[in-house]
Amino acid sequence: MKKQLPVVILCGGLGTRLSEETKNKPKAMVEIGKKPIIYHLIKYFEYYGFKNFFIAAGYKKEILSKYFKTKKFKSKIKVIDTGNKSMTGGRLLRLKKFLKQDESFIMTYGDGLCDVNIKKLVHFHFKNKKIATVTAVHPPARFGELEINNQSEVTDFIEKPQVKAGWINGGFFVLNKEIFQYISNDLTIFEKDPIEKLVKKKEILAFKHKGFWKCMDTLRDK
Repeated sequence: MKKQLPVVILCGGLGTRLSEETKNKPKAMVEIGKKPIIYHLIKYFEYYGFKNFFIAAGYKKEILSKYFKTKKFKSKIKVIDTGNKSMTGGRLLRLKKFLKQDESFIMTYGDGLCDVNIKKLVHFHFKNKKIATVTAVHPPARFGELEINNQSEVTDFIEKPQVKAGWINGGFFVLNKEIFQYISNDLTIFEKDPIEKLVKKKEILAFKHKGFWKCMDTLRDK
């Protein structure tokens, strides 16, 4: 199992739904427990032995650059300007020249935390030999769940459970370099055309994760 894959973290978006925090900083620099969320992400990957990171920056990229120049990490971290208006696929495409030596790499977003076992995720990817593997998660429900019987009696009450029925994209991808054949330009949205084509060709598998996962879209999420 290959362990030293490079890790791409997409951090270039405007974070408009978190505008209270992102007026003055990129979303990845919003603090969770007095540390930027990007700090927690990198430390989590480091725990599994990953030491080579590419930060795909855009909006307020200079703040990310300054942060990594002043903070000491054990890893090799490069902040790359991938454009202010690039979409997720476009940002990844701009990193192609930095990843050309690697058969595969990990990609995730700079606004989500998860306790997925990265070692098992990577092993799953190489075992199945597909172009892409996505971590699938159950999204947490916003409201408490009631179980009610035919007599209108509440038989169970679960406060904010995880949704059991559906799986969603939890980020934390493992991708082969063939993925770049599916990305056209800066305006390509990774989650649209590239993923849809991979689905049709049966070149993407889901690694199901039932543990912790949370995406920071709004102040409520933070």
